[in-house]
Amino acid sequence: MTITDETATGGEAITYEWRGEFEDAALEALHAEGFGHPVGRTGWRARLLRHSLGWVCARSGGRLIGFVNVAWDGGEHAFVLDTVVAREHRSRGIGAELVATAARRARAAGCAWLHVDHEARLRPFYLDACGFRETAAGLLAL
Repeated sequence: MTITDETATGGEAITYEWRGEFEDAALEALHAEGFGHPVGRTGWRARLLRHSLGWVCARSGGRLIGFVNVAWDGGEHAFVLDTVVAREHRSRGIGAELVATAARRARAAGCAWLHVDHEARLRPFYLDACGFRETAAGLLAL
C-alpha cells in the first residue's frame, strides 16, 4: 500500500510514501551518505520485508531523498531506525515529516509506543522537531 502526501518545502514538491518502492542501490547510497560508510550491497528490500512494520520514502522529482524504517515487535511497540535525508535537502523539515508519517502509520497499525535511540547531537531533532520525550534507556554493545 502506498500513501502519498506532498508538501511544499523550499518551493519543491516532496512526496512521502508509506512502504514506498525503492531500489536497493538508491537506498544504500542514501544510507552511506547519511551515516558515513562506504556504499555496499545491502539487500534492503528483503530486510525490510522481513523485519519492518513499514518505512517511509521521501522523493523529490522521483529521486529518493529521505527514508525512515519502522521496525516493530509485532504488537504495541515500534522503533524508528535509519532516519536519513540527503545532504542537500536537510534542514527543511523533511526528516521531521518522515518521522511524523511513520508515527501516524504505526498508530494506525495499532502500536501504542514509538521508540527511538539517537546520538546526543540529534536530541534537538528527535525531542524538539519530532516530539519524542526523553526516557531512561539502556544499551549493550554486542
